[in-house]
Amino acid sequence: MIHSPRTVAFTQNATNVFFHILTACNLRCRHCYINPSQHGVASLNIDTITAWLSAFAGKENPPNVIFLGGEPTLHPDLPLAVKQARQLGYQSITIDTNGYLFHDILNRLQPDEVDFFSFSLDGATPAVNDSLRGDGSFQACLKGIRQAIAGGFHTSLIYTVSSANLQELEKMPELLRDIGICRFFIQVVGIRGKPAQAAASEPDRINQVSPEEWLNKVPAAAQKAAEMGIDVIYPKVFLKPGEPFACAGKVADNYFIFPNGRVYRCPLCEDYPLHGKIFENNRLTSMPGINEMDLFKLDIPEGCVMNRIIQPGNIRYLPDGSPVYRVACCLLKEEICGG
Repeated sequence: MIHSPRTVAFTQNATNVFFHILTACNLRCRHCYINPSQHGVASLNIDTITAWLSAFAGKENPPNVIFLGGEPTLHPDLPLAVKQARQLGYQSITIDTNGYLFHDILNRLQPDEVDFFSFSLDGATPAVNDSLRGDGSFQACLKGIRQAIAGGFHTSLIYTVSSANLQELEKMPELLRDIGICRFFIQVVGIRGKPAQAAASEPDRINQVSPEEWLNKVPAAAQKAAEMGIDVIYPKVFLKPGEPFACAGKVADNYFIFPNGRVYRCPLCEDYPLHGKIFENNRLTSMPGINEMDLFKLDIPEGCVMNRIIQPGNIRYLPDGSPVYRVACCLLKEEICGG
């Protein structure tokens, strides 16, 4: 059966909170986007976490929260943060994890308290995954997934596509089916954090794949996974000719929070002090002066303004000066339902 992808439009009435409660991690992934000089090195205490969660609660449409790091399970109070989010009325709670599952997290939460444990794996084999994420991380992640499933938790998996692992993407659907994953997120590696800091000439640099490679490989892998009953979500990345550009920063309520109090509306801005909001004394306030919100207003032929500013190398032009591909907002997704 052929499953047709549908573009998931930005939901104007939904609030999605991507909450980095710390930046510490037990791994040193080559493609990590965390930038301590811009995001801070603190581990937020539970009172601060609760106060910041409260800033987005009480809306007519309850918010969703994704707890991130670093590695969020390194935070000893993560179970308390989950319970606080439930008490505040958050409608869905996800924990993104590398699978090591510290602080006995699975035994300190009940399956009805967390909607998903979302695991990160970047290869279908230890050789590829561990070259990106560290020795032993492949087996540790699989062990964590099996433990979560055995405990009755819903699980999803994130695969970040880059030049270093595109060749193994087509092998992922079988692996996901065999271990019992029900939802698959495919992401494109961002040129921020470590990838942005590495020189283009460095042999170890992680690069984005070309438009042709993305369009040839990613939708096919998504279709394959959907045919195995797995729901798949992946970024649209490239707009079709005539397809309008829309920016989530202008029409959706997404907030990317870091331990130093910065709150971004666009993840591509996170390497720079362009955040539109900030927590000061646990109160969410708007930043004065020019920030990301001003950039969202610009209309350019290339599509995403931030992509044009910080990742110009992945845009190619025709002889008349127009772009070969318009780049979509990174938060615009394609979805294929399995079954």
